[in-house]
Amino acid sequence: MKKGFRGTGTVERVDFPNKGIVVTDDGDRVIVKNTIPGQKVEFVVNKVKHQRAEGRLMEVIEKSPLETEEPCPHFGMCGGCTYQTVPYEKQLDMKLTQVKKLISDAIGTEKEAGYEFIGIHGSPKKSEYRNKMEFSFGDEYKDGPLALGMHKRGSFYDLVTVSDCQIVDKDFRTILKATLDYFSKNNIPYFHRATHKGYLRHLLVRKATKTGEIIVDLVTSTQTEGFNEEELLAGFRYELLTRHYDGRFKGVLHTKNDSVADVVKNEGTEVLYGDSYFYEELLGLKFKITPFSFFQTNSLGAEVLYETAREFILGDDKDSLNGKTVYDLYSGTGTIAQLMAPVCKEVVGVEIVEEAVCAAKENAALNGLDNCKFIAGDVLKVLDDIEEKPDYIILDPPRDGIHPKAIGKIIDYGVENMVYISCKPTSLARDLQIFMARGYRVEKICCVDMFPNTYHVETVVKLSLKTNQPKIEVTMCPDEESNYTPEEKATYQKIKDYVKNKYGVNVHTSYIAQVKRMCGLDMGENYNKSKKENPEVKQCPQEKVEYIKDALRYYKLM
Repeated sequence: MKKGFRGTGTVERVDFPNKGIVVTDDGDRVIVKNTIPGQKVEFVVNKVKHQRAEGRLMEVIEKSPLETEEPCPHFGMCGGCTYQTVPYEKQLDMKLTQVKKLISDAIGTEKEAGYEFIGIHGSPKKSEYRNKMEFSFGDEYKDGPLALGMHKRGSFYDLVTVSDCQIVDKDFRTILKATLDYFSKNNIPYFHRATHKGYLRHLLVRKATKTGEIIVDLVTSTQTEGFNEEELLAGFRYELLTRHYDGRFKGVLHTKNDSVADVVKNEGTEVLYGDSYFYEELLGLKFKITPFSFFQTNSLGAEVLYETAREFILGDDKDSLNGKTVYDLYSGTGTIAQLMAPVCKEVVGVEIVEEAVCAAKENAALNGLDNCKFIAGDVLKVLDDIEEKPDYIILDPPRDGIHPKAIGKIIDYGVENMVYISCKPTSLARDLQIFMARGYRVEKICCVDMFPNTYHVETVVKLSLKTNQPKIEVTMCPDEESNYTPEEKATYQKIKDYVKNKYGVNVHTSYIAQVKRMCGLDMGENYNKSKKENPEVKQCPQEKVEYIKDALRYYKLM
């Protein structure tokens, strides 16, 4: 199958993230995104690498038997939702199956590895669940009318005005329509991503689910030729505040951003009305949220997520953390830290985003918690300087997971139990291999769906230190017959040859690199790292992990 080939096939399954495995009539397999199991689709191959073809979806010829729901009118054009035509229970089944496959491929099945996969918790709301949206200004097509919404699927420039979006509530839709009508009427140009000319860039809307408070931030460039900006913004404020809402406005803001990158960047914010923040509540705690501070986008789903994590941490013994110190690594605005603070001696949160740390400190004070300590910095570096040693560790890393060197430092604390909260199952699967190779076992796993109608899913894992089994120690013994260390003599080719001769299978260099990192062998941060921006890394099968470990032991690297 060559690049440019146009064909049809049936979607056999969908792997995370959003990778449909399409089987043609000839038995060939092609990866096609934005598909649903059972669909018959037409595709065009746009990439072939290592005999694996990837294609772009051209048309759904026949719907899947799973598809019975009426979609949002923007479905298929907007790139925001994928599973909207699938009943929610079926969506949950699909996500659970995807995560289970990833985990079992990485560390073995429940029976093989001895963990309990509890299942998946659904979101309390299936629609209108988001508390934050970042809409973009642009045009519906080249030189077309002004648009405000989401990027069209597969397009960098064209936008879909999502005036009937179903994952936000009516107030969001009212704000979008009022904003688009106002700036269209005044013929205000949008900031063009190619020429970097124009004024309107993004519209950030946040609304608290519990308190109903709304904050809107208009993001523009400083290019104001042809109009009076002060008068324009005054009119915008009036246009917003005179509409009817179920919630109530807390603030209208204006942020300047002259960056050429198509991102929401704060280069100065002024308050046009009210305040620059609003409040949300989770599990009895109150949180102050600013336009750019991180907060889970599904408030009710976040309560399910954090309740699941808290249950994994405390179990049946609600006093198990009394007098103990807890590390909350990658703590964000400190939500989980503040939930754990009442049941332990101290919580130490570490977060690289300084604004999030400031918010965490303020929120802890707001909730009357004086045993929370938040530190701004990279987990990899900060761990060397914290004096308090942990009795328990909570991990909630970004999508790319935990830095391999940071994992080593975390494991070296030797805490009996940890909880890992993951927003990307592929990163989780990779990191779990490392924890298991260094003496931990997976006890429980549970998925939490925070993002209905999309392919995203959160996963909570409880890890415990294996008993009566020493952790793997890496020793670098010098070779008696030469001046070279075993690591220098044990080349990748020698490891490949050893595995081939003993087990009769081939192992890729990237697999060896994964296992060496897994076992704490430091090869440098960028060793054997792909130069691609977002490389797709295939995980080493568990069977080959054991073969490679055997080779490492043979060459006395372990």
